[in-house]
Amino acid sequence: MTRHLIAGLFAVAMLAFVAAPALAAGPVNKTLLGNAIDGYDPVAWHLLGEPVEGSKDLTHEWMGATWRFANAEHRDLFAADPERYAPAYGGYCAYGVAQGAKVGFNPDSWEIVGDRLYLNLNPGIQKKWQKDIAGFISKADRNWKRLKNR
Repeated sequence: MTRHLIAGLFAVAMLAFVAAPALAAGPVNKTLLGNAIDGYDPVAWHLLGEPVEGSKDLTHEWMGATWRFANAEHRDLFAADPERYAPAYGGYCAYGVAQGAKVGFNPDSWEIVGDRLYLNLNPGIQKKWQKDIAGFISKADRNWKRLKNR
């Protein structure tokens, strides 16, 4: 009996783990706790040129997600103009959206193009994306209209 209970609990836990990304889907790439872009400060990529983790004490609610910031200045800049600092495609991988899918990102695989932050899944995908940035942005813009609320 105990063995079956443990096996059943394990199966439920695995199902929850596998389904977790689907539960968090929406226009913003957020964790199950509601933190946008894994808690990274979106303004830091623009002003510091690098990814920086945000603080749980410096947040702003926008688009149904909690955005974290490294300092109050970043939080206030974002709050005044979130469209300027938020990553394209809600923080999902730009190349992935161009291919028609919502996938995660690596904070070190990013680029700012025309004042817009684009995140990518990993360095290899980023290299593919860089071969035709304008073309992939065009495809992703079209795809995002149908993907963003899924």
